[in-house]
Amino acid sequence: MALKDIMAISGQPGLFKFISQGRNGIIVESMIDGKRTHISSSAKVSALSDIAIYTNDAEKPLREVLELIKNKENGAPTISHKASNDELKTFFTQLLPDYNDQRVYTSDIKKVVTWYNLLQGLGMLDFSEEEETEKEPEKVEEDQDSKHPEEKKKSQSKKVGVEDKKRAATKKAIPKSKPVTAREPAAKVRIQQKKT
Repeated sequence: MALKDIMAISGQPGLFKFISQGRNGIIVESMIDGKRTHISSSAKVSALSDIAIYTNDAEKPLREVLELIKNKENGAPTISHKASNDELKTFFTQLLPDYNDQRVYTSDIKKVVTWYNLLQGLGMLDFSEEEETEKEPEKVEEDQDSKHPEEKKKSQSKKVGVEDKKRAATKKAIPKSKPVTAREPAAKVRIQQKKT
C-alpha cells in the first residue's frame, strides 16, 4: 500500500487506511483494530506521503526517514515510543544527524517511531511501489517519442479532429442572436397598419 493511502488524523491514535470519500468527509479504516469510521471534513488529516521532517538544509520526506529506520534496524522493530526523551533524541540524531532539533519536537519523533513500528508489525515497509509510480510517467513520454513519424502525425491529427469537433459543438450550442433593430420596424409597421 502506498503512503498516500495511509492517513494520520490529529487527535486519533495510530494510522488509518483511506477507504472512500464520504458526504461531509472521508471514510477510513483503523490499521490497529480494523474499524471503519467517518472523519469530518473539518478534522486535520494528513497523508503520510505529505509529511516531511525538517533538516538544517531542507525537508526530508517521511518515506525516506522510514527507509533509514528500516535499514538501521534491518526490518525489525525499533525503539519504543515510550522511551525517555533523551533516548529518542539520541536515536534520531544517529538516524538523521542533520535534523533540525529546534523544529522537530520529541512528540514528532515519538509519532515517527510509532508509525514505523505499526507499519513494521503489519509488514508494510516496502515503498518500492511509490518509486515505480513516480517513474511511470517518464516511460509514457518515452513511448510517445519512440513512435514512427507517420504514427505521430496520425495521433496528432486525431487530437486536432477532436478539438475541431469540440469547437463545432460549442458553436452549435451558442445561439446566434438576431439584431434587435430588424424586429422593431416590423412591429411598428404592424401597429401603424392596425391604426389605419
